[in-house]
Amino acid sequence: MNLDARIGSVRAVTRRQFFCQSGLSLGAIALGGLLTRDGHAGVAPAPGVANPLAPKKPHFAPKAKSIIYLHMSGAPPSLDMFDWKPKLVELHLKPCPEELLKGQRFAFIKGVPKMLGSPYKFAQCGKGGAWVSELLPHFTQIVDDVAIIKSVWTEQFNHAPAELFIYTGSARAGAASLGSWLTYGLGT
Repeated sequence: MNLDARIGSVRAVTRRQFFCQSGLSLGAIALGGLLTRDGHAGVAPAPGVANPLAPKKPHFAPKAKSIIYLHMSGAPPSLDMFDWKPKLVELHLKPCPEELLKGQRFAFIKGVPKMLGSPYKFAQCGKGGAWVSELLPHFTQIVDDVAIIKSVWTEQFNHAPAELFIYTGSARAGAASLGSWLTYGLGT
């Protein structure tokens, strides 16, 4: 069977068919993980060789015990939740200033776009004075218990490579991911 025929047959598999055909494999992987976690299974290393899959200690004593990372694809934009931009509200529905467009590439934008400020009200909350919109009234009660990171940016203007950049630091697949760095920092 040639490559095109194999690719076509893979694309024709529905989600249900995939799980029916690979259920045993996925179940075996899950079972292996559970048994290893509970100490009932594992890879036996050769005599005198350290087990490469054995849990490793972190390089530094971690201050955090775990990390919860929320990447809310499809959520409201950060400009409507945590990123108060009074100048953007001032320029709402006005043509974008030329100095912001000069030398930049944008996806799907033709001509001079109009600026779009957030329609929501913002207030500074918590001891740190974080800006939070009215969309998140309950979040204002815990704002001091979370880290809002607003320093991450990229020149990638399409969502897929930009999200890949967030997770790996590269717009191309293959770099160490966020999970790899968390494991490195907290240990396995």
